[in-house]
Amino acid sequence: MEREVRVRFAPSPTGPLHIGGVRTALYNYLLARKLGGKMLLRIEDTDQNRFVPGAEKYIMEALHWAGIEIDEGLEQGGPHAPYRQSERKPMYRQYAQQLIDSGHAYYAFDTPEDLDAMRARLTAAKVPNPQYNAITRNQMRNSLTLPEDEVKELLANDTPYVIRLKVPRKEEVRFQDLIRGWVVVHSSAIDDKVLMKSDGMPTYHLANIVDDHLMEITHVIRGEEWLPSAPLHVLLYRYLGWESTMPQFAHLPLLLKPDGTGKLSKRDGDKLGFPVFPLEWHGIDGETGEPTVSSGYRESGYLPEAFINFLAFLGWNPGSQQELFTMDELIESFSIERVSKSPARFDQNKVRWYNEQYLRAKPDTELAQYLLAALREHNIECSEEKAVLIAGVMKERVTFPQDFWREAQYFFEAPTTYDEQVIAKKWNAPTAAALAEFARELPTSSDTSPDGIRALLTQVLERQGIKIGQVLQALRVVVTGVSAGPDLMATMSIIGPAETAQRIETAVQKLPQ
Repeated sequence: MEREVRVRFAPSPTGPLHIGGVRTALYNYLLARKLGGKMLLRIEDTDQNRFVPGAEKYIMEALHWAGIEIDEGLEQGGPHAPYRQSERKPMYRQYAQQLIDSGHAYYAFDTPEDLDAMRARLTAAKVPNPQYNAITRNQMRNSLTLPEDEVKELLANDTPYVIRLKVPRKEEVRFQDLIRGWVVVHSSAIDDKVLMKSDGMPTYHLANIVDDHLMEITHVIRGEEWLPSAPLHVLLYRYLGWESTMPQFAHLPLLLKPDGTGKLSKRDGDKLGFPVFPLEWHGIDGETGEPTVSSGYRESGYLPEAFINFLAFLGWNPGSQQELFTMDELIESFSIERVSKSPARFDQNKVRWYNEQYLRAKPDTELAQYLLAALREHNIECSEEKAVLIAGVMKERVTFPQDFWREAQYFFEAPTTYDEQVIAKKWNAPTAAALAEFARELPTSSDTSPDGIRALLTQVLERQGIKIGQVLQALRVVVTGVSAGPDLMATMSIIGPAETAQRIETAVQKLPQ
């Protein structure tokens, strides 16, 4: 019988979650849902020195905002709890001991000075990549080189040690990656990684393999940066006797900076002018100790569905021309075989485009709530009906929810300044006279719909012998203060005839002709 598909997202709580991590979580989630499986969240905090307070909560909040649902994890619990590695510490020791007993691991008593001396010797010998491996371990202080009674005495005296994996010297390690095909690495390129540290805490490599096995993970989808570690993990599965249930691996392509010059890092966001974190992060500068704030997609006004749709396409394509997907549609269309192994270049213009599309697709009644919320902050009263009308005419011109207030203030406040270039080119005595007459007649007009206002303006201009194209730009500026915006007739209809007329009269009196 086939096993239930079980995937996990296993971040370390060392700071805010990078959008590359969100993409990894997303692909895991899409695969699990597509195949009717489970999505787990496991916090990998074996490196306590790098633990950052608040990071765990941030990770969970970010996934929740993005719509990535967790089936088993810190909040949800589950049959394989606990889901925080530091709370699982007692269970790892037995597997490290199993590897020692089977001859696949050993105790290493080397001091930091011993390790520095080893690296110095190798560097002096022009060894390109100095490491503790099948060759160098024979000159080091470990249970492979020391007499058995001395090893026992060192252990009995609580002499500090680590447990290292004993990597074979001449062997090919191979596995099939779902994205990259067969990967073959010679064991001479793999060093004897530390599996258990001197404080009794396992390293990532041992804890990761043990937890994936015990949690019955069937697919490990993770970033390309973990590809060099995969052969080591294959050896661990083999030596622990779990090779028959080893999960399938898939290593995702890198996310590159917009110019393609390198990996998009946590430090690049504010430097390049766009967020690289899903949510805003409040941290401490490691050098100065001063508080820092890094921007987030949520606080910048991005909708979670636009953010997720954009991320899905960074390395994957559906094989069709469709670009806009709901989460359910992504689940239905997703397949790991359509994930590229080529790096994906980040395009900030594209994520803005996605946000515009999702905003424009929302009902005007829903968009109006963004505007009403901003108006309440500024103590401006507005009926819901008027807010809906403004949202309707503005939605083709905004990128973010906050733009409704920023771009539509003139619906509530008469301009105090005017676009100088338009005034210099388009404002003259005939235009002022014609608009003054239009302002006198507008408040008494029986039809103040956009069509009615256009009809009245056309009539007034015909009497003056002026074409409508000659005055439209000037009219927009005296009513709104700016040279561009939504349909002018609709704008004046929403502002209202009396207020529109007052604004025109103020400009006629104020502006030189």
